Amino acid sequence: MTPMRLQRALARAGVTSRRKAEALIRAGRVRVDGQLATLGMSVDPARQRVTLDGRAVRPGPVTWLALNKPVGYVVSRKDPEGRRTVFELVPKVPGLTYVGRLDVMTSGLLLLTTDGAAAHRLMHPRFAVPRTYWLRAHGRGVAEVTSALGSPIALDGRPVRVTAFRVRPVARSIELEVTLAEGRQRIVRRLKVEWLHRVAYGPVRLGRLAAGKYRRLAGGEIQAIERLHGTA
Repeated sequence: MTPMRLQRALARAGVTSRRKAEALIRAGRVRVDGQLATLGMSVDPARQRVTLDGRAVRPGPVTWLALNKPVGYVVSRKDPEGRRTVFELVPKVPGLTYVGRLDVMTSGLLLLTTDGAAAHRLMHPRFAVPRTYWLRAHGRGVAEVTSALGSPIALDGRPVRVTAFRVRPVARSIELEVTLAEGRQRIVRRLKVEWLHRVAYGPVRLGRLAAGKYRRLAGGEIQAIERLHGTA
């Protein structure tokens, strides 16, 4: 297991939230290998003994799933309008949360995990984790889209970081693969898209996973996520 911040290890084990874990550490109630713990230290729960008030803290299992979200499903546990949700398509795992929302009409890769700290870091603009989308848009030409994406773009007063794109004509439409350094896919919605499909999130690619199906992330993919973000 990759070393992580002690408060994250306590939260992952289901002991308490990360914020409350910090209070427990400050109060001197947590020890690592018999030594009084300090706030901000890193631990490897698989190799080191962590105790709270003298009782061993066991590392909880971590789940990572990749789902090919179909159009029409809501990224939420429950929907007030009664629409189907993505949690109907995956196993019932306590603490499972999604990484990066997709709107109801957007399909493609959705990551889900029980590692809330990693999910937060994957989504936060500060870490600029790339997301790649594939789309078809009508009423636009290749030259127009190439010029637009090659120029500085702002959304809600903040610049949008387009890190790569490829565009080709298809009949009276264009097909575009675009990589953004954050999750504001509304910028591509402005192109009057016929469909929008996410094909990659950070080091994880959708591949040939069928719509509505999920798979567990391979060990190499999880390690790539850990290397990307380090300790949290």
